[in-house]
Amino acid sequence: MDKALKPYVAEAIGTFALCFIGAGSICIAQLMEGKVTNAGLVGIALAHGCVLAVMISAMGHISGGHFNPAVTLGALVGGKISNEKAGWYLASQLLGGVVAGMLLRLVFTESVWKPVHLGTPGLGAGVTVGTGILVELVLTFFLVLVVYGTAIDDRGTWKAIGGFGIGFTVLCDILMGGPLTGASMNPARTFGPGLAAGYWDNHIVYWIGPLAGGALAGLVYGRFLIKP
Repeated sequence: MDKALKPYVAEAIGTFALCFIGAGSICIAQLMEGKVTNAGLVGIALAHGCVLAVMISAMGHISGGHFNPAVTLGALVGGKISNEKAGWYLASQLLGGVVAGMLLRLVFTESVWKPVHLGTPGLGAGVTVGTGILVELVLTFFLVLVVYGTAIDDRGTWKAIGGFGIGFTVLCDILMGGPLTGASMNPARTFGPGLAAGYWDNHIVYWIGPLAGGALAGLVYGRFLIKP
């Protein structure tokens, strides 16, 4: 039983770390607004990319280091995980995100977290729901494609650096998509802080876009590119 639980615990911890550090970095940017120590978009991108890189490196051998329902769906579409295991991964990821959101609400005062909705991603000015879904789809497609190429495909020799390849993809995605959608690429990353903050604006964007992008990557790489 303990062995069966380990991947789910790893998924919860990894998702917790991503949400706590990622959403927390947005709260810190708000806290330090106007001060020279505020790194802004670059700092937020680095926080997300670096924490994901190290957590995948630390936990990848236990669970595969998904930490993201969109990655799990991509693996499911590509035939790399069972339906039952995927369901438990999803539950573990959402739990990790919710715990992170609740703890962040205890860490920061309301005057800090409320203006940024506890780090919950949101659409930029002038960005429609349709555009937001498209951006999240494309960004997540890149992410899950890199997960396949560096962490799932056994033909390569890249697993030792897979975490950093995936982390750098998230970093690049945020640098481009952050001002547009927040570049969530991860329903759990949005759901956890969103639940704690009570912020649900355009929430559908952060389910449809990432899950569609992950599924598309699972089809392209898992069903086509991965085959010899």
